[in-house]
Amino acid sequence: MSVAHACVDVYQGAVAALVPYFVAERAYSYAAASGIVLAASLLSSLVQPLFGVLTDRRPMPWLLPVSVCVAGAGVALSGVGDAYAATLVAVAVSGIGVAAYHPEAARAARAVSGGGQSAMGWFSLGGSVGFALAPLLVSAVVATGSLGATPLLVVPALLGSVLCLVTRRVPAVAVSAGEAGGRDDWPAFLRLSGAVVCRSVVFVGLSAFVSLYVRDRAGGGAVAGTAALFVLYAGGAVGTVVGGGLADRYGRLAVVRHSYAVTVVAVAGLLLVPGPAVFFFVALVSAGLYVPFALHITLGQDCLPRHMGTASGVTLGLAVSAGGLAAPALGVLADATTLRTALVPLVALPAVAWLLVRGLREPGTRRDTDAGAEGGGVVRA
Repeated sequence: MSVAHACVDVYQGAVAALVPYFVAERAYSYAAASGIVLAASLLSSLVQPLFGVLTDRRPMPWLLPVSVCVAGAGVALSGVGDAYAATLVAVAVSGIGVAAYHPEAARAARAVSGGGQSAMGWFSLGGSVGFALAPLLVSAVVATGSLGATPLLVVPALLGSVLCLVTRRVPAVAVSAGEAGGRDDWPAFLRLSGAVVCRSVVFVGLSAFVSLYVRDRAGGGAVAGTAALFVLYAGGAVGTVVGGGLADRYGRLAVVRHSYAVTVVAVAGLLLVPGPAVFFFVALVSAGLYVPFALHITLGQDCLPRHMGTASGVTLGLAVSAGGLAAPALGVLADATTLRTALVPLVALPAVAWLLVRGLREPGTRRDTDAGAEGGGVVRA
């Protein structure tokens, strides 16, 4: 399941990795390029909770291989032809495929993991690896054959669909076991979702523009830009696994809060510190954004134990797709000022996320008389 997750998340990373090539080969403006990111994200962010609701009603394991194929087909067709509208449609189709995959996959992964944070970290690691490989895969394909070679990018989808077919019986066997008890806590879930959206805007904004930004700031041209995007994604491969281990030791919410605090410093350093040091701050940003990634999923599922599909669709889907809604605004601001100026607002968003989760408690804890001596007990998150 983790490897299949990598295969589908290649296509989330591939859209951002293709942006510099669209700019170079088709002379797109920053706004036009960010519109491509929006097209991939808009439908995904809108329909992913819908898929979550559907999977709450009944397991749909058949959706996994189908969605991987749809995600791959969209990206594969994005470079075929020069029409901007056709490119938007292709990446939008890919976004729908990604949206259909994640709620059912997250439910199934939670079921077979037994609820462990480290196990969900390994599942999330697959997605992080897919992101990290996307710029390298896109560069290897497009740099040698131009955008017309994008049909070759369908290969991971073929592998992922086979893996999904192999594991297709997993969701139907165990998903319902974790949903039998508990009460949904929608206020806490909405606060957590707000933090996820803030994280999403930072991540997608940097995914879309860090390659172009580093090309100018650190020198080195396209190689430096591709390296920066790889570092941004590759850091997540470490962060998701480390996050699960830290959460098992120190608690999920403590790890999430500290991660957001680190991200504030890291984004500021990325924008303010000149020269090759920018790669260090890209790596630090990646760690800060990815350490809480798997924890968002399990926290959301525990906040909504009766609607795990919905929780998975929102936390896992919005973690990537919602940020695309803000990408065009960043592009317009970059066209009007500079790219660096456009990225400055990203410094504040992790701080907002920290404030949103600051008052949360671990889901499942309840106010009771045993906690009275502590001054009122612990409120349910």
